[in-house]
Amino acid sequence: MTSQPGDRAPAGSPRTDGELVVVPVEPEELTTLAGTDRPGWRRDATIFLASQTTTLFGSMLVQYAIMWHLTLETKSGSVMALASVFGFLPQAVVSVFGGVLADRVDRKKLIITADATIAAVTLVLAVLMIGGADDLWLIYLALAIRSVGAGFQMPAVGALLPQIVPVDKLMRVNGINGTIQSAMMLVAPAAAAAVYAGSSIIAVFFVDVVTAVIGIGLLSLLAVPRLVRSVGTGDQSPGYLEDLAGGVRYAASHPFVRWVLGLYAVVFVLIVAPSYLTPLMVVRTFGAEVWKLTANEIAFSAGMILGGALLAVWGGLRNRVAMMVGSTAVFGGLSVALGLSTNLWVFFGFMLLVGLAVPFFSTTSMTVLQETVEPELQGRVFGFVGIVMAVAMPIGMLIFGPLADRFTVESLLVVSGLVIFVVVGIAVALPSGRRAMAAAHEHAQDGHPPGERTRG
Repeated sequence: MTSQPGDRAPAGSPRTDGELVVVPVEPEELTTLAGTDRPGWRRDATIFLASQTTTLFGSMLVQYAIMWHLTLETKSGSVMALASVFGFLPQAVVSVFGGVLADRVDRKKLIITADATIAAVTLVLAVLMIGGADDLWLIYLALAIRSVGAGFQMPAVGALLPQIVPVDKLMRVNGINGTIQSAMMLVAPAAAAAVYAGSSIIAVFFVDVVTAVIGIGLLSLLAVPRLVRSVGTGDQSPGYLEDLAGGVRYAASHPFVRWVLGLYAVVFVLIVAPSYLTPLMVVRTFGAEVWKLTANEIAFSAGMILGGALLAVWGGLRNRVAMMVGSTAVFGGLSVALGLSTNLWVFFGFMLLVGLAVPFFSTTSMTVLQETVEPELQGRVFGFVGIVMAVAMPIGMLIFGPLADRFTVESLLVVSGLVIFVVVGIAVALPSGRRAMAAAHEHAQDGHPPGERTRG
């Protein structure tokens, strides 16, 4: 149950609402009960990752199956474009609202509710299609509702992990999670193809429902520690809109968080070129054989798996900001190298390295936000991350897609790489960037979080 605006906590004693404990505290007080030596965290992390892997597998099956179904049935680019809009835009719109909710309610229950809703919509669509209803608007509606569910789920997932994993173990656990997600990019298409070709898209939908039930069952076993939330010097619990405004103020006023989100957005727009235009370069430059396109995707996915595994074993540098900046610069260098490649196998080698570098940026940026942002605000911050993720890639495609019809992909890769170098220079030169680098260096020496904590 969520704290309501009219609820009051007796002076000197906390009030428990599910997994939120509302207490009146001074603004500078720390508000988390999750200790760094929490016993049983390995078991809880394993259960959590297992549940998310299971539901992710089912969701990816549906994603690929719907894409293939629409392609085969309509052969229409407009239909595919609309499917992308319905599949991603709702998530971008609701992520910030989902983030506020993730800071107000039991995050585990929020994830379960989102998973159950997505599964229920998929089940309804399967039943309707069994009855002969296969109108496009039904698929669009299902995609939109699933996207809304993801918009509520993603911030809660990002914010819940630090509640069950000690801060100094977050990088390793995030690395494991990233490795699993990358592996799904290899396994899910093959599994979806096997089920879709051997039966129908309806069978894929039922697999998704089953995986959702299993994932929810696993997550229900998870014990999540209570999260203490401050309400300031008074005892009035803030309302939903107050929390929303507070989250916006926090992200806008916190220099380090603002810097990370800005770098995240720009990098995701720019890496569209090496991520999505390389198949076009393979076809134009090296030939249109299917095995070459397959090898290109395998090289990228294998690199991501290796990168995530390396972070899981190694744990990364203590200077998280240096890793983010360094991996961004590596993206720039590899993008230029891809554009200058004239040998197919050398090209595949660079694609492997691009995939290898992805976790060093994405996992590190996720971890540094988990380490820096107060637990009670992480849902809202990861809501903004969800918006960036959902919007940046389509913007990048809108920029680079039309350009690829007028210029060579090689030239776009080189230019995007050079622009990334410029972005790195600006990011480091900005006052917030200099402060972030200095704070990260201090963190590497004494173990304090790299970003100063300020209240929203």
